[in-house]
Amino acid sequence: GVAPNDASPDEGVVEDLPLIDEKAVEQLTEGLISHYLPDLQRSKSALQELTQNQMVLLETLEQEISKFKECNSIVDINALFSEAKHYHNKLVNIRNEMMMLHDKTSKLKVSGINI
Repeated sequence: GVAPNDASPDEGVVEDLPLIDEKAVEQLTEGLISHYLPDLQRSKSALQELTQNQMVLLETLEQEISKFKECNSIVDINALFSEAKHYHNKLVNIRNEMMMLHDKTSKLKVSGINI
């Protein structure tokens, strides 16, 4: 014949279910929660702190990046000014040469007329 031990594994569980004390389950649940909750809350606050630090770091990085951008634009402006100065000097030299040429030609004309 079939021995009682050969019964389906689920049968014993189903029979045991009504024996579970709801109060005990509640107490076990509360025990588990009170055991793990402090760790979870510590982890949560640590994560919040980490997130906050990351936000501060990102803001600082953005400020540094904007400073670098400003520096680059200042360098560009300086280059522009030095270039403008260079071309201004060239123009001054050209003007001086033109004045000299004008003086020479007017002297030649004067001396040509005298002849």
